[in-house]
Amino acid sequence: MDKGPRPGQALRVLAASGQLGNGIPEAALKAGLAREPHVLGCDMGSIDVGPAYLGGGRLATSPAITKRDLRLVIQGARQAGVPLLIGSAGTAGAAPHVEQTLAMIRAIAQEDGLRLRIAIIGADMDRAWLRAMAEAGRVQPIGAIGALTPATIDGAAHIVGQMGTEAFLRALALEPDIVLAGRACDTAVFAAVPLMLGYAPGPATHMAKIIECTSLCCVPGGRDAMLGTLTGESFELESMNPARAATPVSVAAHSLYEQADPLRVHEPEGMMDTTNAVYEAIDDRRVRVSGATWTPAARHSIKVEGASFVGERAVLLASTTDPRVIEKRDSIAAGVRKIVADILPGAGDYDLRFRAYGAGETNLFPGAREGLPVPAELFFLLECIAADADTAKAIIGVAKQNLLHFGFPGRLSTGGNIAFPFTPPELPAGTAYRYSIYHVAECDDLAGAFPVRMETIG
Repeated sequence: MDKGPRPGQALRVLAASGQLGNGIPEAALKAGLAREPHVLGCDMGSIDVGPAYLGGGRLATSPAITKRDLRLVIQGARQAGVPLLIGSAGTAGAAPHVEQTLAMIRAIAQEDGLRLRIAIIGADMDRAWLRAMAEAGRVQPIGAIGALTPATIDGAAHIVGQMGTEAFLRALALEPDIVLAGRACDTAVFAAVPLMLGYAPGPATHMAKIIECTSLCCVPGGRDAMLGTLTGESFELESMNPARAATPVSVAAHSLYEQADPLRVHEPEGMMDTTNAVYEAIDDRRVRVSGATWTPAARHSIKVEGASFVGERAVLLASTTDPRVIEKRDSIAAGVRKIVADILPGAGDYDLRFRAYGAGETNLFPGAREGLPVPAELFFLLECIAADADTAKAIIGVAKQNLLHFGFPGRLSTGGNIAFPFTPPELPAGTAYRYSIYHVAECDDLAGAFPVRMETIG
């Protein structure tokens, strides 16, 4: 890439997937490759899917579809002769996720007869370092989560930090065919090559912020490949699906996506400011954007994520059209809870939750919002989290039977007023985790936090 374009020349960055493993639209990817991009990038992960995948060390996506997507982008990048950058490998980006993704890449290389040089960036946080930083007052919570304690650190199943462009730049310096990164900022995947080639960080980061979700910034939004073309202080955006149009409004709106601050995006290495950004239509499908600025961080920091075991989960799915059940739902829930506690006094600590969908919001029993119209149908989701799977199943089973036959004032039938969509209606839902670490830690050594290793396959 040291012989690539320079600022002022067109640098084409193709975003192939906003979350690799959910099915890349192949026609749009091929159209994007035909535009001769200089780099191919894919985001692969998110916290949006919840803590179970970080805690459990598994992928949120189907292995078969994930391998299919990986094959498409690996073959595409090799045919184009450009580097492939993948961030947040395996959904959550911890060591198990990186290794599962790497195993698929190894299999693809062997099956397709490819020789690949892979730079692998780890994102697992050193717990001793994190404890020391917390004790020194250099770790701050994000939102309502509590202060970081040694017990929280020790109790987390996996802890990752979200790397920025610095780690990708070190990996790219080794001239790999593929950069496979653990947990990463979405923007880093797409801004790294522009920064390596000397493009202005403000426009490069702004472009990366928009294209990391591929064509979600278009009308109508979608998951098709998105081409960003960066020149000097501006960039152009175009979906590789002709049915999707990037407009000034849709692109400006996406600049706000997932941001608490509508104008400023904080990354480990600095802050992008879009206060003076300008969005201009080139035609009815393309937009030119300019004006974003960049301020380097006085002190580097990284977001740290950790997930801890909560228990084993079972759920019950049911519905009702009985207006009396709908009206009495709070008292029925309370009555069923008491029966379960009386029948299973030795169940230990457990959490049995009743949720009702259809009353105008997601209501948690008790305390539904006042003044809502009575719905014609209500869907019940009962969730139990207990110490082990057998106990969770037992509790949800007892709750099911007593929900089905619960006697309440005004009841007209002893059964039949609760319906189950299929059998069994009570289902094991696996291990439950929670985000126990969601903090920002100052970091004096990004290279030490995110080590790079090389592997050659084939």
